[in-house]
Amino acid sequence: MTRIVFRNANLFDSPSATLKPGATIVVEDGMVGAVSFGQLDIGDAQVFDLAGRVVLPGLIDAHVHVTATIPDFFKLSMLPQSLITAQSKDILEQMLKRGYTTVRDAGGADSGLAQAIELGHFAGPRLFIAGRALTQTGGHGDSRPAFFNGMSCACCGAVGLLGHVADGVPEVRRAVREEIRNGATHIKVMAGGGISTPNDPLDGTQYSIEELTAIVEEATAAKTYVMAHAYSPEAIQRAVRCGVRSIEHGNLIDMATAQFMAERGAYLVPTLATYAAIERHGKQLGWSEAMLEKTDRVKNQGIEALKMAHAAGVKIGLGSDLLGEMHVSQYDELKMRQAAMKPADILRSATWVNSEMMNQMGRIGVIARGAHADLIVLDGNPLDDLSIFQDSRNLLAVMKAGQFYSNHLTQASFTV
Repeated sequence: MTRIVFRNANLFDSPSATLKPGATIVVEDGMVGAVSFGQLDIGDAQVFDLAGRVVLPGLIDAHVHVTATIPDFFKLSMLPQSLITAQSKDILEQMLKRGYTTVRDAGGADSGLAQAIELGHFAGPRLFIAGRALTQTGGHGDSRPAFFNGMSCACCGAVGLLGHVADGVPEVRRAVREEIRNGATHIKVMAGGGISTPNDPLDGTQYSIEELTAIVEEATAAKTYVMAHAYSPEAIQRAVRCGVRSIEHGNLIDMATAQFMAERGAYLVPTLATYAAIERHGKQLGWSEAMLEKTDRVKNQGIEALKMAHAAGVKIGLGSDLLGEMHVSQYDELKMRQAAMKPADILRSATWVNSEMMNQMGRIGVIARGAHADLIVLDGNPLDDLSIFQDSRNLLAVMKAGQFYSNHLTQASFTV
């Protein structure tokens, strides 16, 4: 693989969330070979002089559903696996072109899709998968229609099915083991109600303490961790007390719960973009009034929840949780958070914090020797305003593992 060198880069240092000018970045064999702020003998290489443009680590979206090609999980589970996979191809490619070089799937994607990307059949971000999310009977991930009995799923395992229905300690232990056996890199559990299921209250709890504890024990035994869908203070505290590593959404959090999370070292992954997108598209997608009312409730409290968590010192990751045609709003997550956080801190969430949460420190989310050569080049300063991402002309290049997937650097901006 050709050695590629970026000179005169304004490098976003994700651990400190600062820009460092005058950087030289050497890429070889898909990895970052060196980062220097002084003289560096680079030898034979393709050299890009960035003239002070900003270089960031590839972004990480820690809450996606890449197989959610339509925003109705029951209808999704009825589609042929081959169709969902074909539709996912476009979703994955567009994520990568936006500069998201790694994503953490929160339910639906399987190991075959991750392998398709790794083997080069699909262009897409590096994909970490939960497999199917664990849900109790009637829980947020149970997408079966009313009065559908006698089976744990409606489709016998179609790609895109969100939930793995399991009840009781023996069943949840087996469910975790099954998802790990099928290639899950982390485990997702539904610990409370959700907006896309009309009959479970947002402030309700799901799974017993014994079941949640068993789920975490099995994940820990497999050297991985658990992410939990939860909105209410009670659901969040129960999950964190049982050892869950990251709380997804958390819109109804209070200060006491935020402080409890900070004390326990738990992560919070807010997903503001999805509620704004659902508000725009929900009615035309056929969402019920009950579902739209719940969406409105969490949307209105999302920024305040983020402010509380940030003030309490909670480690905050970044996710979007978009569905179907709403995936195009992925950048909205960056922009919307500016009502509660500084741009530098938001970018740190999307890089360094997410890598730490996913147990991938030093590999992704940072531009440093030995990391994957995942990086993006921006024309302009994102620390001034993250709206810069929403003008595609500002994204000059996207590289994943040393390979350009988008490159708008002109002939005048590099020499060989």
